[in-house]
Amino acid sequence: MSGGSNASREANTPVARPDLAADRARALALTPVSRETEARLDRFVAVFMHWQRRMNLIAPSTEAKLWTRHIADSLQVLALAPDARIWVDLGSGGGFPGLVIACALADMAGAKVHLVESNAKKAAFLREATRITGAPAVVHAERIADFVQHAPSSIDVVTARAVAPLAKLLAEASPLLKTGAVGLFLKGQDVGAELTDAAKYWKNQLSLVPSRTDPKAAIVVIRPVSQRLGMQPGSNS
Repeated sequence: MSGGSNASREANTPVARPDLAADRARALALTPVSRETEARLDRFVAVFMHWQRRMNLIAPSTEAKLWTRHIADSLQVLALAPDARIWVDLGSGGGFPGLVIACALADMAGAKVHLVESNAKKAAFLREATRITGAPAVVHAERIADFVQHAPSSIDVVTARAVAPLAKLLAEASPLLKTGAVGLFLKGQDVGAELTDAAKYWKNQLSLVPSRTDPKAAIVVIRPVSQRLGMQPGSNS
């Protein structure tokens, strides 16, 4: 009887949440944003942590560094395409980097971020987080291969984070990149090996930018031939 009572008490005891204040401060020092964006990100974090209790959007071991490891990591790509308005984020998952980018672009006229996520539960989270933050995002609950068949004709940037090995990711994203979009793909410590494999097919278009949040990580940048010839992102001319 006492064992059942103890189990009941444990089940009703709230799970302790990490204090994110210090991590938030570090993240915003690394990647400063406007006060309006800070407010949107705070709303995002609140809904994110609520859903994190229902499903693992990120590894629980990284919750205490949500701001630096996930949010600042996402925000850093904005500096690589400061004038881009139309973004596509492949495999958006918990909203990184796509929904975080959308929060930062909410005050830019004409900005829109397409969030592609095939997992129905994660897509539901993304819709809820988009509603609560007011971010200019559209959720596409489908596979990447299906999305590219009807993607917008004008795309400035394609992003992805922790979705697939680089060679496979580039193969899936190639229909979007061939329209003139820039690819910005966040990669971890295995980026070197992935780059070697992908370079067999994209050798002259790939470059690396060191991550501002993780010394072992990098952002793979792919600029299509059209851009090197002077065409604007998203241009079909």
